[in-house]
Amino acid sequence: MWRILRLALMALPVGLVAASAIPSAVRAAEDAAKKGLEIARKVDKADRGFKDQQVELVMTLKDAHGRESVRHMRTKTLEVDGDGDKVLIVFDRPRSVAGTKFLSFTHKSGADDQWLYLPKLKRVKRIASNNKSGPFMGSEFAFEDISSVEVEQYTYRFLRDEEYKGRACHVIELDPVDENSGYSKQEVWIDRERLIPLQTDFYDVKKMHVKKLTFDGYKQYQGKFWRVAEMFMENLQTKKSTRLQFTDYSFDNKFSDRDFNISALKRAR
Repeated sequence: MWRILRLALMALPVGLVAASAIPSAVRAAEDAAKKGLEIARKVDKADRGFKDQQVELVMTLKDAHGRESVRHMRTKTLEVDGDGDKVLIVFDRPRSVAGTKFLSFTHKSGADDQWLYLPKLKRVKRIASNNKSGPFMGSEFAFEDISSVEVEQYTYRFLRDEEYKGRACHVIELDPVDENSGYSKQEVWIDRERLIPLQTDFYDVKKMHVKKLTFDGYKQYQGKFWRVAEMFMENLQTKKSTRLQFTDYSFDNKFSDRDFNISALKRAR
């Protein structure tokens, strides 16, 4: 039977065979997009309801020659109903960066709002939308990497299921909607059971694989929310890297919008 079918297909005009393949290819693409979006929504839903959090961070920058510099900072996050999170980062030491503060309002649609307070100049600098791909405080993280990931900011494609470091994972592709993004796409390994990212590969606008971010040491808080202990961003082109280590998570700190406005950049301690 199968041999007869193959012979019948061979007898069809080439254009007709190609045309018949188009609907199935379109359906496959639509299915991949639908499944990718469903996974992204599950990840987003699993992390809703934390209200606010605070965490201590150590940022270690390493250059291509292995030389390191260390920075200590604190991050406050406020969950916003109907929109993206608000994030305030305060640098404590060394003295060269102490008092520097970064404020980010992530939005479900449109460009994020971001500001940087420079204590030596005693002024607030707004980060332009076309500069979000620039390095955050000299690290391998871009300004756009500091924002929370909102489902509406990307289109999605399911790529495959595979094991990653002993964990069953979905691998999905995220394509940014923002035309000012420094990335053409991201490929993310999502733990199928815990619904958390384990690795993200970043591709620049030329579709070159430029950076890799890994997540380690997850711990669950309040019986629901998974929080990472370490993130490691490696620049595959420059061989530079940035390690973020997270300690002392706290939740339900009673933060409000007042703690996350431009005035807060100057008064936050």
